[in-house]
Amino acid sequence: MSSRCVVFPSILRAGLSPLALMLCLTGVRAEPAPSLPEAPPATAKPAARAESSPKTDAAPKSAQTSGNAAPQSAPLAQGAEPAPAAPKKSRELPPLVVARVSDDPVPTLAPSTFLDTFRMAERYQAIVDAGGWGTLPADLTIKPGARDPNIPALRQHLVLTGDLPAGVPSSDLLDPVLVSAVKAFQARHGLPETGMIGRQTVTALNVPAATRQRQLSASAARQIGSNFPYGDRYVVVNIPSAAVEAVENGVVVRRYVAVVGKPDKATPRIEARITDVNLNPTWTLPVSIIKKEIIPKMRKDPGYLARERIRILGPGGVEVDPTTIDWAGEKAASYTLRQDSGLDNSLGQVRIDMPNKQAVYMHDTPSKSLFARQVRFHSHGCVRVAQVKELAGWLLEGTPGPSGPGSTWGPMEIEANIATNERLDIKLPKQIPVTFVYLTGYATPDGRAHFRDDIYGIDSPAVPMRDAVMTGSITPKKAAPAAPAKAPGNAPVPPGLIPQKAARPAAN
Repeated sequence: MSSRCVVFPSILRAGLSPLALMLCLTGVRAEPAPSLPEAPPATAKPAARAESSPKTDAAPKSAQTSGNAAPQSAPLAQGAEPAPAAPKKSRELPPLVVARVSDDPVPTLAPSTFLDTFRMAERYQAIVDAGGWGTLPADLTIKPGARDPNIPALRQHLVLTGDLPAGVPSSDLLDPVLVSAVKAFQARHGLPETGMIGRQTVTALNVPAATRQRQLSASAARQIGSNFPYGDRYVVVNIPSAAVEAVENGVVVRRYVAVVGKPDKATPRIEARITDVNLNPTWTLPVSIIKKEIIPKMRKDPGYLARERIRILGPGGVEVDPTTIDWAGEKAASYTLRQDSGLDNSLGQVRIDMPNKQAVYMHDTPSKSLFARQVRFHSHGCVRVAQVKELAGWLLEGTPGPSGPGSTWGPMEIEANIATNERLDIKLPKQIPVTFVYLTGYATPDGRAHFRDDIYGIDSPAVPMRDAVMTGSITPKKAAPAAPAKAPGNAPVPPGLIPQKAARPAAN
């Protein structure tokens, strides 16, 4: 009551209407009148952070007076209910929409992948030698239950690739058995499993058998010299699949949509170890980005760095005023440019640290719309991961939580520390192996061959195969002697299986 007595004289002096006076005396707070949505703040806060409630000590504009006139309010009809208050604008992030990825528990990469893929290359070589398969019309569309004269050729193709049993009676009907075979083919090629014959499926069906054989043999060749220590827990990024797999005890326990490097900024093949999880990371811009992107932007828009919250740091970490730098040249490349932590940071809210000579890593991103696309080759070389906080939680299993021994890093603990907007580096007590591989064709122990688009064109006959890149804390095996290698069982070596040059570490 004492607080009401204090404000009562000022209420009278303000000349409030009888209705407003009654609301004040009964302790009912008046809601502000509905208004147009405000523009979002320049820097959005993390969704997990507790938002401060709207100020209540200042009345909304419609109830403020300058002492000249009392505010006017529309009278309520007898028995009428007051209009409902306008819903508060949510500051939570919109739901994350991602492309569908396979829920197959079989890993893309396992200790048997080289041998499985090698043998599958032999099998496909036999298909090539027998004449391969024919092509279907590029505009062919067949829905389940429909008939089409091209279906017998489709059946023959799927029998050759093992998707359809050889003893199934042939017909021109896309019946349930054939639909299941089409879905199996689509799953092996990373396509939506619809069972319908459409443009994407026809495009994959029309890739020649010789090309598929070359993809298998080249992918097997890229595994030669690998020293990857799989262990009980490891992470695989297959670049052509644009997906991340968390593997535990030989099973994929989590598979995530990813965005990988665009063709002119390709994600490199590496083997490394995950050492830390960084919450609210800062981003130090590479010199290449400073030269190619930042300097040209600053010449046209001097306020660009300030809007992006990118600081210029000189010797000793002393901040430098951007206006003192001559942006006509490339002097800015000699400074450190660092973006502050925050939701709009280019690395997002989480970075997964994996030291390697190529300086690539996995991280969050504010540009989450790319995760919904089927084609996700847009980064500068690093790997952006959808639902990266969930991946971070898996990596942090067994790591003492923020309260010390006995506590854990669950979703709430991760969100609470992100909400502080302070950088936190969490070191893993046991480093987890991670590898970025380029497998356009690979086989799994269940006898299936999987294919992805050769997005970087390195399996094309016109492009020589690149040397393997082994970086980070995993040392590559020494190059094998140059003597010709024999395939298992003294079988002939498929073309392209043995690389022309021995693997060598990448330069710094």
